[in-house]
Amino acid sequence: MKYQHIIEVNKDLCIGCGLCKNDCPVNNIIIENKKSVIKNQDCLMCGHCAAICPKEAITLTGFDEPPIELTNKPNLDPDELLMAIKARRSIRKFKNKEVSSEIVKQIIEAGRYTPSAKNSQDVSYIVLGENKGKYEEVAVKLFRRIKPIASLWMKDAKEVTIDDNFFFKKAPTVILVVSKNETNGSLAASNMSLMAESFGLGVLYSGFFSDVVKYSPKLRKLLNLKSKEHVVATLVIGYPDVKYRRTTQKEAANVRYL
Repeated sequence: MKYQHIIEVNKDLCIGCGLCKNDCPVNNIIIENKKSVIKNQDCLMCGHCAAICPKEAITLTGFDEPPIELTNKPNLDPDELLMAIKARRSIRKFKNKEVSSEIVKQIIEAGRYTPSAKNSQDVSYIVLGENKGKYEEVAVKLFRRIKPIASLWMKDAKEVTIDDNFFFKKAPTVILVVSKNETNGSLAASNMSLMAESFGLGVLYSGFFSDVVKYSPKLRKLLNLKSKEHVVATLVIGYPDVKYRRTTQKEAANVRYL
């Protein structure tokens, strides 16, 4: 986490029920004189204690917004969710239609609220809009140079045509998911994809672009990436200009029950 936060207990509101103590994943809370006491401030800052308190006696400082009350926690329909997942396709043809800034913010919100290891919240986002072409141009030039080498170990590379829109497919918006931790970034990207599709958008994971950024000092400089920051996922987003009428076929799951 980038900022300092402090856990505070309002002794006037605390009833000493112990719910926060029992739910704390790092055992950082004790009950003394029928009141909750935070042992130290060097913890995950996961907010479980504030979320579970029935009296709102525990708060965390340093955030831009208060927690949202879950009076009616939404329940996802499992059949509809599974069908939405089955219907997903990588989209490579997009309409000439802009994605509003409000929708982009909602997509990023889905990433921001994704859990991260040790609550590190180390995922950031780079949104490429009108100027995305200059980044794609650098990537295309590099990829054209390395294509002969890639063809030696990628059987499909020989048939790939690297045109000027190879990475972003003329989509209106590209979001780079950046993190030091690949798992954290990947989880955020997955939630972001689902959110994008809930708005009727199509998504392409441009893995080739993420790979080029890894090996291009020029692109890293243009994107202002720090030494340990990695583009974990490149989400190419726009309104699809193609309609699929059937789900994709998948081989049976390889599952072992032990």
